[in-house]
Amino acid sequence: MSVSSIRRFVILFAVAFVAFASAPTAFAEPYFQGTKSCEECHKDEYKAWEGTKHFSSYRSAHKNKDAKKITKAVGGKKNMKRNKSCTVCHYATTQKKAEDKPKVKFGPACESCHGASSVWEPIHSDYGGKNVKREAETSDHKAKRIADSAATGLIWNSMNFEAAAKCMKCHGLARSEISGDAFAKMLEAGHPINPSFEIVMFSQGKMRHWRDKRSRAELSRLFVAGQAAKLVSATEAAAKTEDAKYKAAQTKRAADAKAVLQAVPQAATLIQSPSDDNARKMMQAIGQQDLTDQIGGLMKCAPADKENLWQCN
Repeated sequence: MSVSSIRRFVILFAVAFVAFASAPTAFAEPYFQGTKSCEECHKDEYKAWEGTKHFSSYRSAHKNKDAKKITKAVGGKKNMKRNKSCTVCHYATTQKKAEDKPKVKFGPACESCHGASSVWEPIHSDYGGKNVKREAETSDHKAKRIADSAATGLIWNSMNFEAAAKCMKCHGLARSEISGDAFAKMLEAGHPINPSFEIVMFSQGKMRHWRDKRSRAELSRLFVAGQAAKLVSATEAAAKTEDAKYKAAQTKRAADAKAVLQAVPQAATLIQSPSDDNARKMMQAIGQQDLTDQIGGLMKCAPADKENLWQCN
């Protein structure tokens, strides 16, 4: 190698090293910033959230009659708000910087469902420059902002499967961060599991915290996305342990989801091979189709007004 080639190599290496060293946060794990970063722009949604069980659970979950027994059974910290097996679903944390220790401050909150915001929030709240207001944002910039924030972890309400998967992993006792054996111990100690948990009833009822109602067609797609999320999470969870009780609960969840999805032609591959990827492909194939006829009366909802917008109670 010539002297000039060596010099060029050294210069390129130095530039790369400086770029890497000067941007440590680019490789940091996304973290929860807390509800304040959302409240500023989403005041109505925040106020509605304050009236939900997700909000009140911060003060009530640890007071459940079985809470101490379950926390002790799963091992780790005796305090439920410090036990990682409990906090992942029952609470939301907050921190100012990546290197800070996460602190439990809320019950399940904005980022519990929409994703840790440290990376996507600056993108989500940028409408085209420092002084550009939302109403002045161009259509091209909005499209890019939506795509870029989704690519960095923001789960929009329109992302039916991703949103449903977040719900199903907690409400179905199927979080990947918790071992199957730990979940089995929770069940044995009295932790409930609800195989019939259904995202349309959940999100459109008492937990509803957004202003716009969804149409019948939109709810039908959300319902199917929820069944897909249930099937995927239950299949993965059932393979995590040989505990009979936990395995039986997850097997039932999977069977119930399959029974519904049989009515949806686009779900054939997903039923045969449950996975996140196949679920997304199914939703892409469904597109904007109204699935009400296929799923019949399985959604426990009814028209709420003359515009045929539905409300679930």
